[in-house]
Amino acid sequence: MLQDDNEIGAAEGRPPLARFMEIELELAPDVLVPREETELLGRSAVAILRDREGPATVVDMCCGSGNLALAIAAEVPSARVWGADLTDSTVALARRNAARLSLQDRVSIRQGDLFAALSGEYLEGAVDMIVCNPPYISTARLEGDSAHLLETEPREAFDGGPYGISIHQRLIREAGAFLKPGGWLLFEFGEGQDRQAAALLARTKAYEAVRFAEDAAGKPRVAITCKLAGVEGNR
Repeated sequence: MLQDDNEIGAAEGRPPLARFMEIELELAPDVLVPREETELLGRSAVAILRDREGPATVVDMCCGSGNLALAIAAEVPSARVWGADLTDSTVALARRNAARLSLQDRVSIRQGDLFAALSGEYLEGAVDMIVCNPPYISTARLEGDSAHLLETEPREAFDGGPYGISIHQRLIREAGAFLKPGGWLLFEFGEGQDRQAAALLARTKAYEAVRFAEDAAGKPRVAITCKLAGVEGNR
């Protein structure tokens, strides 16, 4: 249905749309198109939030079009969500989608380099959950068998550095300063990166033992863990 609507919309000069979980998002040519596999991350987050009482403060790091931030806010009315991303076009699109879905009162989009985007928001030690779908393809693959991805979408959305985990390293290290003790950290990673993700988390000594959510093919694709009590700031 959306494909037909997008063809009509393109002819009429309207932006294309995409369905993610239970919401419909506007797309833009220089922002990552939300993938179906990222719904595993979104639904894992929603399941955890629905199982707890009271309001929740949630951060969607590397928010892109706002798909995770807005889907979580739509599914969990008690959630107050902050999305953050680096580029002007991405932040502008996420804000348009928040307004489009009438969620701008509970979803705030900020711009900056990872957690620097949240400077001055007084969220240190106050966040119940951080979710992130970071870039996780190695630079070499983007210049090889995955080069086709860059034909229609920006490099920033895919390039995870030499080994594909550069943003994961920073995310795991910096998230601890913002999470409450017992606060949740959930992030997506590429096929075969589960051992690297587990090693990065274990190295900090700041998180509980990680568990993984698996995709339809039984492959681990989402890491789920909590900040340990008694751990302060970054490691």
